[in-house]
Amino acid sequence: MNTAVIKTGGKQYLVKPDQRLKVEKLTGEVGAEVVFSDVLLVANNDQLIVGQPVVKEAKVTATIAKQGRGKKIIVQKYKPKVRYQRKRGHRQPFTEIVIGNIEY
Repeated sequence: MNTAVIKTGGKQYLVKPDQRLKVEKLTGEVGAEVVFSDVLLVANNDQLIVGQPVVKEAKVTATIAKQGRGKKIIVQKYKPKVRYQRKRGHRQPFTEIVIGNIEY
């Protein structure tokens, strides 16, 4: 089974083919293909290739399945005795991708 560790949006993800994954927002329409060239590790059945810091000539292709925004979180600030209160909501944008091929 092919697996790889990719880096996108300041985070690292362990991915396998046909896996659905939510990552930080990527530009592109639904159905578009995305190529991740920051591959940190590639593992085949018995072979392990670790990059320093990335594996040269390795890439992971994926297709965009959905663009959306996450659940709303409430950000509230409060300072006692000075009548200061602030309440805001935030919804983080995300992109859902389906991992396709892992090449190295």
